Amino acid sequence: MASTSLLKASPVLDKSEWVKGQSVLFRQPSSAAVVLSNRATSLTVRAASSYADELVKTAKTIASPGRGILAMDESNATCGKRLDSIGLENTEANRQAYRTLLVSAPGLGQYISGAILFEETLYQSTTEGKKMVDVLVEQNIVPGIKVDKGLVPLVGSNNESWCQGLDGLSSRTAAYYQQGARFAKWRTVVSIPNGPSALAVKEAAWGLARYAAISQDSGLVPIVEPEILLDGEHDIDRTYEVAEKVWAEVFFYLAQNNVMFEGILLKPSMVTPGAESKDRATPEQVASYTLKLLRNRIPPAVPGIMFLSGGQSELEATLNLNAMNQAPNPWHVSFSYARALQNTCLKTWGGRAENVNAAQTTLLARAKANSLAQLGKYTGEGESDGAKEGMFVKDYTY
Repeated sequence: MASTSLLKASPVLDKSEWVKGQSVLFRQPSSAAVVLSNRATSLTVRAASSYADELVKTAKTIASPGRGILAMDESNATCGKRLDSIGLENTEANRQAYRTLLVSAPGLGQYISGAILFEETLYQSTTEGKKMVDVLVEQNIVPGIKVDKGLVPLVGSNNESWCQGLDGLSSRTAAYYQQGARFAKWRTVVSIPNGPSALAVKEAAWGLARYAAISQDSGLVPIVEPEILLDGEHDIDRTYEVAEKVWAEVFFYLAQNNVMFEGILLKPSMVTPGAESKDRATPEQVASYTLKLLRNRIPPAVPGIMFLSGGQSELEATLNLNAMNQAPNPWHVSFSYARALQNTCLKTWGGRAENVNAAQTTLLARAKANSLAQLGKYTGEGESDGAKEGMFVKDYTY
């Protein structure tokens, strides 16, 4: 059985339901339990909390046709690198100005269903004094929150890492829910050049599963992100082999932790050759390998597959997504992009107030392109040279 409970189909939240439900949704979760017994033993297993129906509705809202996720959860340090690339100092005022530009782009909710925020942004107001969360909700965009505390060296491994942040997570997710977040994100990574070791894979999978269970208990839909890094010279078959093992481990531990599959979203890497490989893959090859892996490893109960771009160019990420949507899939196959949505937008803005409208137009064009790709209708016409620029950074951290 894929989850701890079988739920009736729930409708996607429309804007009126979402806004109207804000006061109702601020409540404390209650516990439920399922008793499993046989002649010899009796085992009590914690089941989905009273948030179960809400989790399903939120996941379906995010995984709605023609829409995907804007990942704008860069840490302050990484946001500083972005600002530095356009000659701006890394100050809270500059971060606020850029994030205001993103969330207030007119009509963004037509293409974007969810926005992942950094903690600063969740509690931040726009330059006009309005809460960022409120601006998103008015655009029919579900606010989300990055909850992991970053990667640190994994002792006993082959120079690999593990993701920290489980300590205190329950109290933090409860506070984030009260602040208006309705989904969460936890990113862990696996490196192919460094193995990956069985230890690193198990640690990544267990951490994701514990985070997912805690998030659901607080009313947040967990985005499960086991990123297979692009670093390396390996071919696409090696990527497939590693991803197959990682995804199997992740879903094994999700089940072990009684995570409700209907109330999660998966944010995986696409199956591609390593960034330094001599062999390049066409969008059709990427789609073939990736969809095969999804069919072999991901339960259809999972409502949405929200791919990360992982250093692909804006154009490449959109073309690959479009190729995966040329035939119906059991899941909503969409995007959760950061640089692949923001790169040209950031350069267009350049930190100048007079460029805000042009930058927002660029962001909307990129979002629309990926919306069309989610529907399998993207043609690639009219793309700029900037959209073709690769964004892979070796040993990238954020």
